[in-house]
Amino acid sequence: MGGAAALACLFGASRAAAIELRFPVDCVVGTTCWLQNYVDHDSSDAARDYACGAQTYDAHSGTDIRLPSMAEQRDGVAVLAAADGRVAGVRDGMADVSVNEIDRGTIKGRECGNGVVMRHADGFETQYCHMARGSVRVRAGDEVKAGQELGKVGLSGNTEFAHLHFTVRQNGKNVDPFAFGAADGACNGGTSLWAPALQASLSYRQGAVLNKGFASRPIEMTDIESGEADRLAPAADSPVLIAYVRAIGLQKGDVQRLQIEGPDGARVVDSALEALDRPKAQYMMFAGRKRPPDGWKPGTYRATYSINRGGSVVLEERFDLTL
Repeated sequence: MGGAAALACLFGASRAAAIELRFPVDCVVGTTCWLQNYVDHDSSDAARDYACGAQTYDAHSGTDIRLPSMAEQRDGVAVLAAADGRVAGVRDGMADVSVNEIDRGTIKGRECGNGVVMRHADGFETQYCHMARGSVRVRAGDEVKAGQELGKVGLSGNTEFAHLHFTVRQNGKNVDPFAFGAADGACNGGTSLWAPALQASLSYRQGAVLNKGFASRPIEMTDIESGEADRLAPAADSPVLIAYVRAIGLQKGDVQRLQIEGPDGARVVDSALEALDRPKAQYMMFAGRKRPPDGWKPGTYRATYSINRGGSVVLEERFDLTL
């Protein structure tokens, strides 16, 4: 029996004793948080997630659970212990700031940012990274129950957006909670470590809409990330009407389209982008038009965003604005 097969059998045989994980963020996946990146299963300098997709990057060791913007982070979203265990170590005090705004050398060796490491039965360990400064509520040596709050989601360490980086290890080796014991090269192999009640909501999705809305001026990514875009809703006298979307998990060849229909059903905007030349972890699109000479018609404007992949629409979202 080959080494990979033997390892898979070993993991399979020990599955009954494996850890069962609760979700480590107090949020609803697909509504108030999203799975941005998974563990990298490719040992080369390429990257491949457990489903043989591109929702990861080279040497990524955990699962990224992302908030829609910094507005939600400022409101406070709890990080929760995924299982019973003992706190092995903590760090707090690092600033909540995008790595793009600091000298990366200042966080060398502290890329996790503010975080917690917990030890569990059967050699398992969980790590919670990028937590908010001043939010960590446990100390080394504390006994913690599954679901107990450890702190808040933040922007500390090596990160560009508000999220929890959640890592699982067994006997010092990183494992994927979505594909525990998967054989090398397998797609959708192994066993999920997530509690059975979670598995439907955590099913693999290629692409999702993270943010959407209408604005009274052209939008930049910083407007969405800061939460400023939420305060830019058009009024009846706005000089322009803009619809915007930020999507994650896009694939090479995806064609994005954004349309707006007026209250009378007439097409106000119909904009399509060229097919993507490579996978995109996130992508922002907006489209709109100037106010017509006779003003905006009162009523409901409907935007439709879609992704066409390989000739089929794989994602479609609609959202409305009433003037």
